[in-house]
Amino acid sequence: MTQTSTLPTLDGRTFRMVSSTTSAVDPDAPSVFRYFEQDGVIWGDYTGDTVTIGRFVGTRSGDTIQVSFVHVLAATGEVVTGDGESDIERGDDGMLRLVEHYEMHGAPQLSVCVETAAG
Repeated sequence: MTQTSTLPTLDGRTFRMVSSTTSAVDPDAPSVFRYFEQDGVIWGDYTGDTVTIGRFVGTRSGDTIQVSFVHVLAATGEVVTGDGESDIERGDDGMLRLVEHYEMHGAPQLSVCVETAAG
């Protein structure tokens, strides 16, 4: 199921959203994502900014992850579901970042999350 990766496991790492084409990111309270990984399986949760609570599950192949997600919007209580693909990259600072490609509201979207120092 998994290809060899050049980057470390996501298990136990935390990421914060820094940009998104879906909505403006609150720099003081961005969405925060907690990742877990075992044997090519990815799962986790997220909250903050425009999301009350969210969950995701998927797989990793090399330095790419595929996930399905569901979350509740803070403003309306609407439940949103979807699928996405993220490229795992190492930033110039040595921290991991996720470049996420997904579809929402019938249009392709892009967001970037960076590993937190505690991650």
